[in-house]
Amino acid sequence: MTTAASRQAVGAYGESVAARFLTGERGMVLLDRNWRCAEGELDLVLRDGPVLVACEVKTRRGDGCGSPHEAVDAVRLDRLHRLVWRWVEEHTGAAGSVDEVRVDLVAVLRPRRGAAVVDHVAGLA
Repeated sequence: MTTAASRQAVGAYGESVAARFLTGERGMVLLDRNWRCAEGELDLVLRDGPVLVACEVKTRRGDGCGSPHEAVDAVRLDRLHRLVWRWVEEHTGAAGSVDEVRVDLVAVLRPRRGAAVVDHVAGLA
């Protein structure tokens, strides 16, 4: 596998783990995955009760590239907020009435052996 393909596979794995965790453990409803527009991409779009959640998923195989939490800076957070409202504009029927949105982070650590470690941070500010 090429380096790009390897990164893509790790990312897809992390998004699957995050989706299972959020829908199973947290009881959220998955509305969309890998939604793209000209401005960027949302990894996961979910409903948490009345709140629409845009979830950024960061997956790491180790801590050599820094923590997944460090990857979501103020610029990225701003873009995620813009993207989720853009998603709402295009999907009002699927989302129903949306009064509140939230941006979450799911950090997935994929160790060489054993189960993935998942850290869900709700409501990045």
